[in-house]
Amino acid sequence: MSNEDYIETATLAGGCFWCMEPPFDALDGVISTISGYAGGLEENPKYEQVCSGQTGHAEVIQVSYDSRKLSFKEILKVYWQQIDPTSANRQFVDSGPQYRSAIFYHNDEQRQIAELSKQQLQDSGVFSKPIVTEILPMTAFYPAEDYHQNYYRTNPSRYKFYRYHSGRDQFLEKVWGEKK
Repeated sequence: MSNEDYIETATLAGGCFWCMEPPFDALDGVISTISGYAGGLEENPKYEQVCSGQTGHAEVIQVSYDSRKLSFKEILKVYWQQIDPTSANRQFVDSGPQYRSAIFYHNDEQRQIAELSKQQLQDSGVFSKPIVTEILPMTAFYPAEDYHQNYYRTNPSRYKFYRYHSGRDQFLEKVWGEKK
């Protein structure tokens, strides 16, 4: 088997894609993260169209990873600790269907793992409200414009300002604290 045989893809929506890239880029086994759009019908959407909430797309990241070093289950463990899975059509300061949380599965094995992971989180009691994160089949992925890619690296001051004022970190610290 070649190294390419071990490369898998996870597509995850968790609100602002700028905030979703860093935790996955930090994982050993992640090859790349790409910010983009998925879940809608509009072909080759632009940021302004997606932001309107009219395309059906969500902001997503696509994570390519080496399955010899990292499993889809481990990817999802990190994912759940980046979002508010009880909030429909919004994540923190961003609201609208384009900011919904969703796991877009690429095959039946990912679907099963995602459903089990979601049920385990619901059963854990970490959240008192129902988990509303969608589990959907992956159809098409459209990379976001270049200026969105690795935004946290290319615009660190603006990224940090946005992230702090979004309420994401405060929420995650309150919920997960030392459990991470």
